Amino acid sequence: MKGKLYLIPTPLGDTEPFAVLPANIGEVINSLDHYFAENEKSARHFLKKAGIKKPLQEIKLYPLNEHTEESEIINYLQLLLKGTDAGIISEAGCPAVADPGADLIRMAHENKIKVFPLVGPSSVVLALMASGMNGQNFAFHGYLSRDKNQRTKELKNLESESKRKNQTQIFIETPYRSSQIVDAVLETCESNTYFCIAADLTLKTEFIKTATVADLKKQKPDINKRPAVFLIHKF
Repeated sequence: MKGKLYLIPTPLGDTEPFAVLPANIGEVINSLDHYFAENEKSARHFLKKAGIKKPLQEIKLYPLNEHTEESEIINYLQLLLKGTDAGIISEAGCPAVADPGADLIRMAHENKIKVFPLVGPSSVVLALMASGMNGQNFAFHGYLSRDKNQRTKELKNLESESKRKNQTQIFIETPYRSSQIVDAVLETCESNTYFCIAADLTLKTEFIKTATVADLKKQKPDINKRPAVFLIHKF
């Protein structure tokens, strides 16, 4: 028998796990001894807060992030092929959605290993839900370029594509550059383009605002160093 691969969601910030996760997550984590984790420290912190009953020193954690080589992922696959159940834990949110994990999941499918996605918060989906923008036709672009000129070109292209396809354009940035993205959109996009800023999702400090670029220029939100998802739509 081959092992099963569970995709285990985590809270988007420092909140109680079961304020945003279903109770069956606790059952799953207490059935596993092996985890592929984006960040070992935060994974252990999550498992402890989620009420894992086994001593943490008995849990095996394997790094799975943007630095993990394909050869290591192939080795991880062997664990599942030999019959061991395991879980993927991202640093925040849902594994493989704006987070690492997709390569191992693809290999699992190729080797007929059952994959079980568990319900949890996705910042991308929550932001889209709350934006008021088109939820039936949207595209997620991950991170935009750090180069200012290239980023301007990308935003112009996204804005044009949004109008042409009636498509919501979604992107993210690291918290310490959140303010730069807000400035870039307000400087680059046309005044009647809609812009949604969704920061600190599911947290007590949650902030979600959708307005035209013209209106947001009048009172620019301060989301400096806060995790955020950004959406634009040109109607």
